[in-house]
Amino acid sequence: MTLHDPYNPENIFAKILRGEMPCAKVYEDGGTLVIMDLFPQSRGHCLVIPRSPSTNLLGVSPKDIGRLFGTVQRVTVAVEKALKPDGIVVTQFNGAPAGQTVFHTHVHIIPRYADTDLDAHASEMADMNELAEIATLIRNELEK
Repeated sequence: MTLHDPYNPENIFAKILRGEMPCAKVYEDGGTLVIMDLFPQSRGHCLVIPRSPSTNLLGVSPKDIGRLFGTVQRVTVAVEKALKPDGIVVTQFNGAPAGQTVFHTHVHIIPRYADTDLDAHASEMADMNELAEIATLIRNELEK
């Protein structure tokens, strides 16, 4: 997909937002949903998804950008407190050539642990029970 392809409402994140697909939910509000990545690159890998449909960052309204990145910052702080990683990568891809694989805007929050390589993205599906446990740890920090 290119940067300007039309939004497809049948993408996996749209289905999750509509409640048609399960997820390990971390947090939600009127503008965003935060879930655990089903194919994490490290322990605690989260995705922040805006509720408004957009294929990539170029199609997000300025109002929704503020909500999106407000949630990104809040969840990144909670991930740091809950999981105590040595670093945290916050990244966002726009278009298939840039590495985007789901064409609904989303931001990755990826904890990094010293001396631990990142797993390849989409290499192995995580255990849903483990994801739910990690989501609870992060959510507990958000509720403080």
